[in-house]
Amino acid sequence: MKIGIIGLGKMGGNMARRLLRKGVEVAAYNTSPGKTQQLAAEGAQAAFSLEELVAGLGSPARVWLMLPSGQPTEDTVIKLAGLLKPGDMLIEGGNSNYKDSVRRAALLKEKGIRFVDAGVSGGIWGLEKGYCIMTGGEAEDFRTIEPLLKALCCEKGYMHCGASGSGHFTKMVHNGIEYGMMEAYGEGFELIKASPYGAMDLAAVSDLWNAGSVVRSWLLELAGNAFRKDPGLDKVAGWVEDSGEGRWTVQEAVERGVALPVITLSLFKRFSSKKPEEFSDKLIAALRNEFGGHGVKARG
Repeated sequence: MKIGIIGLGKMGGNMARRLLRKGVEVAAYNTSPGKTQQLAAEGAQAAFSLEELVAGLGSPARVWLMLPSGQPTEDTVIKLAGLLKPGDMLIEGGNSNYKDSVRRAALLKEKGIRFVDAGVSGGIWGLEKGYCIMTGGEAEDFRTIEPLLKALCCEKGYMHCGASGSGHFTKMVHNGIEYGMMEAYGEGFELIKASPYGAMDLAAVSDLWNAGSVVRSWLLELAGNAFRKDPGLDKVAGWVEDSGEGRWTVQEAVERGVALPVITLSLFKRFSSKKPEEFSDKLIAALRNEFGGHGVKARG
């Protein structure tokens, strides 16, 4: 099976490499030609435009899109809708909103183009360890690309979640859970640091908790790696970006009346991490001074 991959960033590039290592024929395209040339040197067929990519895939063409969510993905899907033919397939593997995937599936179906939404997890480790991929779309289309999924994923690492949008919906919830897990680990280690036992080896604690503890996880392994590199995390700023899926998870919960207190608070904590001095905190300090005469620290 031959696959065209559009978007050769940290995820898309490594997915292309893993497929090449598994003997899959890959055609690669990126807006910056350097990454395309690099993949070509590793065995991929280089394409320097969307037109060239699609023309070189044969029929039926199968294209896997790995671009940032939002306008970059939207613009490329629209352009591919004019290049692909009936029976061709577009697999959208970015972190897109599932509602966009439902809409795109309907748009492409009118043109006879098959569509699969694929939520991809695994990060930079996926190249060596394999990915976890959640797919949505027609069951027949899932079966068609199953050889690709087997090549990309670790054992039991892929699933047909249901109709169009279900792959990206499942990935959205996955990332919401990830927000809550990381926040819990962060708070726990912060409490250790603030305790009389704050000089404890946090990397060793991470290893300990991964040995039979109910809180063991891959994220905890990665925490241990981070502590070994920088025990006090002195080289790391406290700015925590949110990539979108956490917001969408909370918005979905509000729309459906489902209580997600941990995930919601972990999202809000990310917002506060971007502001070294919150206005709300200043107001709270001022109010405590006003009603109780509590001290207010002057700015340095």
